[in-house]
Amino acid sequence: MTIAPAPSPVALLLMGRDALARSERGTVCPGDLPPASDPALVERARAAKAALGDRLFVLGHHYQRDEVIQFADVTGDSFRLAQEAAARPDAEFIVFCGVHFMAESADILTAPHQRVVLPDLAAGCSMADMAVLDQVEDCWDAFTEAGIAGGVVPLTYMNSSADIKAFTGRHGGAVCTSSNARRAMEWAFERGSQVLFLPDQHLGRNTAVRELGLSLEDCVVWNPRRPNGGLSAAQLRAAKVILWAGHCSVHGRFTLDCVTEVRARVPGVTVLVHPECRYEVVEAADLVGSTEFIIRTVREAAPGTAFAIGTELNLVNRLARDFPDKPVTYLDKTVCFCSTMNRIDLPHLVWSLESLVADNVVNEIVVDPATRRDARVALDRMLALADGPVTGD
Repeated sequence: MTIAPAPSPVALLLMGRDALARSERGTVCPGDLPPASDPALVERARAAKAALGDRLFVLGHHYQRDEVIQFADVTGDSFRLAQEAAARPDAEFIVFCGVHFMAESADILTAPHQRVVLPDLAAGCSMADMAVLDQVEDCWDAFTEAGIAGGVVPLTYMNSSADIKAFTGRHGGAVCTSSNARRAMEWAFERGSQVLFLPDQHLGRNTAVRELGLSLEDCVVWNPRRPNGGLSAAQLRAAKVILWAGHCSVHGRFTLDCVTEVRARVPGVTVLVHPECRYEVVEAADLVGSTEFIIRTVREAAPGTAFAIGTELNLVNRLARDFPDKPVTYLDKTVCFCSTMNRIDLPHLVWSLESLVADNVVNEIVVDPATRRDARVALDRMLALADGPVTGD
């Protein structure tokens, strides 16, 4: 008889069991979820919201399922939602329908008496998971050995863990979003000769080359899985921008072939993509911008304008539904939701809300004081350098 091998830790995680050490993802749900087939879930969510009243504020990221987003008091990108939570100090409970790093940012920016809840703690971010503190500290040690640490200014994308934001704050750097990455990188070069950009190499490269006019050769990629990042000391010293080897698992799927195929299939289409896409994809696109930029562009376009959009599928589907006079299609023929964002479903939302009604705070996200302090420094630097309203991912 053949005995099947035991599931790997990653397999257990994907099945919603067990935990992944040193990661922002993964935990068992400490309670009994209502079944997804329960026809009363919508009414149960409404009743729980009504019972909590002004004590509750529900945030919904643009990439959330429709079944969840309908209960959001505010929808938006990650940074805007964290700001919205901070602007409502009377709300005792902040239920963040998004992913772990977003809830961490909300906890950092809100008042101490406010409690942030993530309906499913396994809702993480694969990009944020690609840069963990031990790896980044090893990278900085290599910079010291190469003699460049004194001239490197770290920038971290909003889509990173609180640990990485705090590291950035301690080393004189700042957080950035996709909408202000150019200004953040200009700010960094005013203070140093080199930039460490993490965790998304594509946003970093697109910003450096397309927005600041640097060359592709000015950018090198630090791979934490290779000795010394896969780079020599000479390569580190010669680089202008050192990119962390991270990426978004959704936006990284789009390829140049996707753009070529959709142009052949939809005559006159406007290709609109997120700057987390690969360099060759944004080069081939007609328009590039943040999630809020994508939404605004479709909203303000003339009727009949056809779009092929390279971003998360929940949002693309919602735009297609909300603007039926503007044909909207997904850039890739192979559909792909953000798997971790989609872990926030109606059963988890109902469970978390009903738990709060019963005075049981579940899945609370708490950033420790030291990390909170240093991360807030990096976030405040981002706000200080902003020329206008800051939007997020």
